Amino acid sequence: MIVVATADFEVYHGVVNELRDRGVTFTTIELDDDLPERATVVVSAAGEEPPNPDDVPVVRADPDDPRHAVDEVVAILRGGSGRTVVGVDPGERPGIAVLSGEMVVATFHVPLADAAEVVREEVDDAVDPVVRIGDGARLQGAKIIDDLEDVPVELVDETGTTPYLGTGARGMGDVLAAVNIARLSGERVESRTIEPTTGELQRIKERSREAGDANRAIDENLARRVAVGELTMDEALAEHREDEE
Repeated sequence: MIVVATADFEVYHGVVNELRDRGVTFTTIELDDDLPERATVVVSAAGEEPPNPDDVPVVRADPDDPRHAVDEVVAILRGGSGRTVVGVDPGERPGIAVLSGEMVVATFHVPLADAAEVVREEVDDAVDPVVRIGDGARLQGAKIIDDLEDVPVELVDETGTTPYLGTGARGMGDVLAAVNIARLSGERVESRTIEPTTGELQRIKERSREAGDANRAIDENLARRVAVGELTMDEALAEHREDEE
């Protein structure tokens, strides 16, 4: 049982709201009350002396960052293994890294169309998971975010997350960047609306010309649908051929 014991109104308000938002069961007591027998962890403000006759772990909450305290509380409930965090380095083949606390427990490098499903499988049944997606590759990142309904997602500044790759490490950059992204806090988002730029549409057209068998690029409407994830390149080329027949 999580016990919130504090006289600090800001700590109480922040921690309780965070726990409620995550659907975590808890109880509250006054500082001079007895600690419930089933108490597993106590949340209190710095400098307070909550009841703790059985050496139950006490988490000190900062009123300006209640989420950090709740993360620690949930980690304790998980037996100390830590929160499940999935980092995603978006792109045509996103890198995906799954962390439990500080430990990397799984990695993936999959086509964009499969990324959201892989992430959903990794957070299914996890305690208070979060998915952190890099803010580069805007179009691909927006598609993944939009495909992750009902999953907590943070958008992370991915500047500097791709490491230098030495000899023999070719192809690992996206996955290693995903690990670094997972370790950075970001801004909570539910969707990301992106309008493709002229340059992005032109690059898609050029890719379609290279991938097609008639050396002709798809039109701007099809390129836009590819950009926002409505069509794959193969589907756009198929529609393009049908329109020309």
